[in-house]
This record gives sequence, C-alpha cells and structure tokens, in this order.
Amino acid sequence: MADHGEVFTPAWMVEAMLDLVKEESERIDSRVLEPACGAGNFLIPVLVRKLATVQYRYGRNEFEKRHHALFALMCTYGIELLPDNAQDCRDKLAFVFNGFLGVDTSDEWARSARTVLAANIVQGDALTMNDPAGLPIAFPEWGYLGKGKFQRRDFRYDSLTQRASFEGTLFGELDHEDLFTPVKTYPLMTVGQIAEQVNL
Repeated sequence: MADHGEVFTPAWMVEAMLDLVKEESERIDSRVLEPACGAGNFLIPVLVRKLATVQYRYGRNEFEKRHHALFALMCTYGIELLPDNAQDCRDKLAFVFNGFLGVDTSDEWARSARTVLAANIVQGDALTMNDPAGLPIAFPEWGYLGKGKFQRRDFRYDSLTQRASFEGTLFGELDHEDLFTPVKTYPLMTVGQIAEQVNL
C-alpha cells in the first residue's frame, strides 16, 4: 500500500462527493473516468446510480432496459496502475451489472460486459498516459444508436486531455474536424457481436 500510495475512500465520503454532482452521476450517458480507480470505490456507486436511472426509465421494457444498462456500463471508465486492482474493479463492476440484469457469467450480456470492461478499465499510468508496455492509453467511445446497435470508436487518452488546454475548455476554438480523430472505428455491433469479441 505505501509503495503505490493507495488510499481507500470510505463509502460515505464517495456518496457525499457524488451527491455534489448528483445529476451527472445518475445520467446514463454521462462519461465518468476515474484516473486512479483502484478496486472501483467510485466507479461502482456511479454504475449503481446509472442503473437506477435505467430501471426508472426503461424498467417496463426489457429490451431497452438491457441495452441501456450496457450503455451505462460503456460510459464508465477507469485507469489503474496495479493489475490486481484493475481486475478487481472489472470483476466488481461486472458483478453489479450481472446482478442488475439477473444473468450469470456465461450469458451473452455478461460476456459483452466483460468485453466492455476489458477496454474501459485500463491498467496503466494516468500521469504518463501509457500502458505497462509504454504504449499510449486508448479508450473506446461507445454509442448506443438504438434498435440494439452499438458503435465503438477508440481515442488516445493523451490527445483527449490535451484538447482541454485550448482556450481553457475541452473544445475551445477548434474547427469541428480538428476536435478528435479516432485511432480506430468499428462497424456497428449487437450485444452478441460484442460478446464474441473478447479481445477487440
């Protein structure tokens, strides 16, 4: 713990902090990144809040409930230096997601969640913005287009953060085509296709 400066924020404090941004923490499509996510002390309550919104809005429509629950997970991101913590975070988020949908780990929804979490919860250094191999960290931007179709585009983390230096805002005065360039764009995918692509 001392070697890596690990600090575990108590649950009551996490909830109090999230209440400061209550509306954002409960919005399904709000993208949340914890740059030192540990085992998920912040990300798990965020996902729980998002899933409560999913239940409130789509609880009577199983198709939409499931797809929006996956989209809520897709909008949850973390970076963690230690591999065991990163895996623990993925496992805990998957447990919450699977419990919400009432599925076991072999179900295609659970397998699609594992694919998403493998991409969204990254082992790396948030300060250097590199993974353990020294390569730039990349994150997927997932979009739910409706009718069971998802879009994925990958972006380099360093280029996303550098954009915030322009005019003090994320977008500044840049032209639209200069904003963000994905390093990879995937074809539209269904849940089943995401579930089959464990190593996208």
